Formats: sequence, C-alpha cells, structure tokens
Amino acid sequence: MRALGDPFEQRARRELERAGLSLLASNYSTRHGELDLVMRDGSTVVFVEVRYRKSASHGDAAASVTAGKQARLIQAAQHWLAAHPQHARGACRFDVVSYDGPTDAVRTQWLRGAFEAG
Repeated sequence: MRALGDPFEQRARRELERAGLSLLASNYSTRHGELDLVMRDGSTVVFVEVRYRKSASHGDAAASVTAGKQARLIQAAQHWLAAHPQHARGACRFDVVSYDGPTDAVRTQWLRGAFEAG
C-alpha cells in the first residue's frame, strides 16, 4: 500500500506546510507502527495520520483510524518523543488528514485533534 499512500502523504505535507506547519519527520517507524508525518504547529508537535479511501463502502477514510490504530499511533508517538526529548515537554496533538473518492475528484478533510492520548 506504500505506493498508493505516498502521493497522499506528500499532498498532505504540502497542504499542512501551506497552512503554516513545519515538517519534523516523515514515515517514522517503530515496532508499534509508523507515523506518517510529524509536524510542528507553533510550539505544538502534531502527529499526522494520512488516510485514503477510494470508496466509502466500508466507511470514509477518517473512520478507518480505529481505536486500535489510535493506540498504535499513540505508542509510536511516545517512542518518537522519547527519541526527541527536546519536544517531549511541549504540547502535542493527533491530526488525521483524509482523502475520499476517486483520485480525480478526491475530497479532503483535516481533523485537528482527531483523538487524544489517554
């Protein structure tokens, strides 16, 4: 799925950078999972999950970030923060950028603070 997801991760990065966020890391992998994008919004570290769904037959892209997926993202974020202690004491949030529909007519949604750790 990496080949399909890469263009959407790049698109999300560009859109978030246009909105004033700056990239700290991309595709950060741990044994718990992968963080698509780690960005900074002012002094807040933002962990961004990027999702794409061509069809809504199983729900929209944002809905695919299940409680289990959220738990893995939280663990991966904790790992990233431990590896980057300069960011560990500041605020952080989890955003989801979702893309739904055929690639020539995709709908974009940016859910700031989509879920919380604990």
